[in-house]
Amino acid sequence: MHSATELARRIRQRERSAREALEEHLDRIARHDATLHAVVSVDAARARAEADAADAALGRGEVRGPLHGVPMTLKDGNDVAGLRTTVGTRELDRIATEDGAVAARLRAAGAVVFGHTNVAPWLADYQTANPVFGRTANPWNPARTAGGSSGGAAAAVAAGMTPLEIASDLAGSARQPAHMCGVYGLKTTEHRVPLTGFFRIPEAPRTVRILSTLGPLARDLDDLSLALSVIAGPDGRDGDVPAVPLAAPPRRELAGVRLAIAPTVPGVRVQQALSRQVERIGAEASRFGARVVERLPAIDWDDLHALFRDLLAAVTGLLDPKADLRDEQRTLAWYLTALDRRDRFIAAWHDYFHDVDALVLPPATTTAFPHCDSGAAIDVDGERRSYVETGGLVAFCNLAGLPALVAPAGRDDDGLPIGVQLVGPAWSEPALIELARALERAGVLPGFQPPPGY
Repeated sequence: MHSATELARRIRQRERSAREALEEHLDRIARHDATLHAVVSVDAARARAEADAADAALGRGEVRGPLHGVPMTLKDGNDVAGLRTTVGTRELDRIATEDGAVAARLRAAGAVVFGHTNVAPWLADYQTANPVFGRTANPWNPARTAGGSSGGAAAAVAAGMTPLEIASDLAGSARQPAHMCGVYGLKTTEHRVPLTGFFRIPEAPRTVRILSTLGPLARDLDDLSLALSVIAGPDGRDGDVPAVPLAAPPRRELAGVRLAIAPTVPGVRVQQALSRQVERIGAEASRFGARVVERLPAIDWDDLHALFRDLLAAVTGLLDPKADLRDEQRTLAWYLTALDRRDRFIAAWHDYFHDVDALVLPPATTTAFPHCDSGAAIDVDGERRSYVETGGLVAFCNLAGLPALVAPAGRDDDGLPIGVQLVGPAWSEPALIELARALERAGVLPGFQPPPGY
């Protein structure tokens, strides 16, 4: 399995054609997706025509961009003109008439977008199973979940059915599946990437203008950087996106890096296999000269979680008269007061990162758990806890608008992948990617390893 960066290089240098690269990925889907149910709504005929056009352009000496000829999928929720989009629901099942910002930018960079990947209904579960396309399985163990809501994307990347994906993250939807499938996942800073054409409800205003982000999933850190450089920045349509440059940081080693670790956060029980990986990373980074402390910001975590839940319910349910909202949550006064409370948490995290380069903590409460009913209790080291508690480890980044990178960190006793979450201050995605590179150069993080059989 080649990374998107390597595949683009091979295509540019005529070592492999775009058509060959596409056919290889379609073949992997044919071989593996009957088990995984990760890739949906494939338009192979159109993709073949685009791949042939990419090869013809190269024959004329034209390179359309850094992803010239690279085949890839997008999470079902990103509009791609002519491709079926469902967001995991029958209500939103339609054919998109135009590209969203992400699809348009990827195609302008030369990518061949050939299909969508499976999602949880309405992107609202930490498992991926919906009434349109069914349940996605984990390539490490098909009896286990691939996570959600981007489970199809993470499973497809891990299994080599696509080299690159763009997922969403409103409450860990990119990070938790990346952890469970053993790939990299980047939750971007809020408003780093336009949401134009994502989760679009025709003839309705966009209510989710905060908390949600789009970012790449990949098997390679260079691919995260490349994809981010393609999709980030204003598009002239999403008025919330500022022109913040993506400055590439210099190469950095671990000596002098200020790391904080947290085996969990208040009120959330985490499987020991995950918390031990966080502690191991702290100890090994310290041996390489990093300054490591175990510390979280002094904030009211119960209030943070309650505010996030209230804001999430309001922005996703405001236009639904049947949504379970208090009357006050439908008023402008309540919303502005909630934003004021949010600002205080944003300020607390801003101050916290004056003394810390990155916070290291688990991205979920467990490794991939067995398929179960939505919201069911799962085993966390002998204790039954709802898997929804994973939100406590990830949603604070969404509330505070912070970037977070999930990278492979190891495996548990059952051979299932464990990821680790690196959180930094706003707009620090390039620094987080460089930190992950430094941890891998030192052998503290292992890098991507494919599931057996893939």
